[in-house]
Amino acid sequence: MALTGAAAVWASFQDVQFLALVLAATLTGILVGALPGLSSSMATALLLPFTIYLQPIEAIAVLSALYCAGTFGGSITAILINAPGAPPAAATAFDGYPMAKNGEAGRALGMAAVASSLGGIFSLITLILAAPALAKIAYAFGPPEYFALAVFGLSMLASISGEMAVKNLIGGALGVLISTIGVDLTTGVERFTFGSPHLYEGVHFIPVLIGLFAMTELYEQAGKHKPNYERIRLSAMRLPSRADFRRVWATILRSSGIGTFVGILPAEGGTVAAMIGYNEAKRWSPNKQNFGKGEIEGVAGPEAANNAATGGAMVPTLALGIPGSATAAVILGGLQMHGLRPGPYLFEEQPALLYAIFAAMLLANVAFLALGLVGAKGFSRVSLIPRQFLWPSVFVLCLIGAYGLRHSMADVWIMMVAGVVGVFLRRHGFSPAPIVMGLVLGKLLENSFAQSMIIFDHAAAGFLQRPIALLFFALALCGLFFTPTVRLLRAIFSKSNPGKRS
Repeated sequence: MALTGAAAVWASFQDVQFLALVLAATLTGILVGALPGLSSSMATALLLPFTIYLQPIEAIAVLSALYCAGTFGGSITAILINAPGAPPAAATAFDGYPMAKNGEAGRALGMAAVASSLGGIFSLITLILAAPALAKIAYAFGPPEYFALAVFGLSMLASISGEMAVKNLIGGALGVLISTIGVDLTTGVERFTFGSPHLYEGVHFIPVLIGLFAMTELYEQAGKHKPNYERIRLSAMRLPSRADFRRVWATILRSSGIGTFVGILPAEGGTVAAMIGYNEAKRWSPNKQNFGKGEIEGVAGPEAANNAATGGAMVPTLALGIPGSATAAVILGGLQMHGLRPGPYLFEEQPALLYAIFAAMLLANVAFLALGLVGAKGFSRVSLIPRQFLWPSVFVLCLIGAYGLRHSMADVWIMMVAGVVGVFLRRHGFSPAPIVMGLVLGKLLENSFAQSMIIFDHAAAGFLQRPIALLFFALALCGLFFTPTVRLLRAIFSKSNPGKRS
């Protein structure tokens, strides 16, 4: 009989192997997050092939814990050496590093740990409440609804950044194109195989993920000189005082809500949440003039937001099979690799797995609070690892991860090529996250469209008879044209009211 609810969570906490794996993943996530150049997305992509030897529950729990801890780990080096270990921690450095220079490194790190933990727990509660409710709604979904949902997920790429909207959409289209490589199961037609038998079954997402995240960063780092960071002496960590909590409690609560909401939106992720959390903390603060000079609210805001985005991103990932971030896309790939179907049936068929994920994320948030307060000084030392040792080790892990999945050298070459492509795209302003989104959603998009056409007897007008599908199509149009529409209205308003220009 499947375990449910608190009993399943408690059973997970009593499993010594489960606890050991989650704690090891949490420790690894903090270390990886603290290393400038590495990120939770890269770490989960590297670790994913190795989880094939674990039970599905243990594998997904490890990836989830690594996701939570890696997001927090970036704040350590952001505060101490002004080098964010992960992109979501970039906003933390705005005030965290000035606090450290002012002799308040321990206070800044303590606030980062507490705000991160509270933000993560807030989003986890939202995940527990929202994901099952969303999954119940998804029971009414058929192929047309899933096709419209995939279109909506890809359309959200346009809203990640106003300046990058077109490039993000191009990246998503490239990911969808890669997902079509191989023999089409509906028609039996070979596509983009170039006569190679290694491509008949398509390109597996794991070598591509490792290439886009790890190999791209490795290639980039290979061309850089060793950076010199100004290091701050850290004598001891300390918890924020009661006065600090009274000062930031509203900021943490607001940023937790913002981070959870942004995380739920497909493709947004922690970096966007952190930036919004920082901006809103500054907007509502009575000490706006202190931001950028060492304001503790400037640490609490982005840290609560970027960690809240982790739980938020898991809501559409588990309930609908639409990843909320690049790392959530890797976890979604892990679910598929272990033969699990994300979406409403996951809640019916694998409730124990879901509660194990909840337990792992809760344990990770509590564990990195304790580990961060006790060991931040030690974790900051990982940034001293010589690059001539670090990156060759990463390269070996890339090779093992790509080859170990199917024991195919073709996957290794795919990884290498993906890394080169990733460097080219990065240098021209493209992010890997939209490509990953397109790659993960491509199969759902294609298969659900083919099934819909069969249901509608090849009449696309059949979509007009599906209210839920029409709703997602309307949301997709809003996502695509919202930013340019707002800009157009602002331009018109500025021209008609020249005296009110800022």
